[in-house]
Amino acid sequence: MILARVVGTVVATRKDPRLEGKKLLILKPVSPDGKDEAGYVVAVDTVGAGFRETVLVVSGSSARMAEGCKDRPVDTSIIGIIDSLGIDLGESPR
Repeated sequence: MILARVVGTVVATRKDPRLEGKKLLILKPVSPDGKDEAGYVVAVDTVGAGFRETVLVVSGSSARMAEGCKDRPVDTSIIGIIDSLGIDLGESPR
């Protein structure tokens, strides 16, 4: 799974008929502390994500298992909107 931030939308007047009615969003991968990582990705939105929201993303065969993506030409799907996340950076005891 990947953490990303919604940075834009894709409008495609011609696309595979199996993608009709699906919202495509441009995502910027981010680290757990919110810093931008390299590249961008286009994903199918299955949860109603909005601009600048941090989202949880799956890719590959997992993306086709997301709600409404079965038997569709999908490689990346947004499966969750992140409300908050916490990281414990403390060292583990030895």
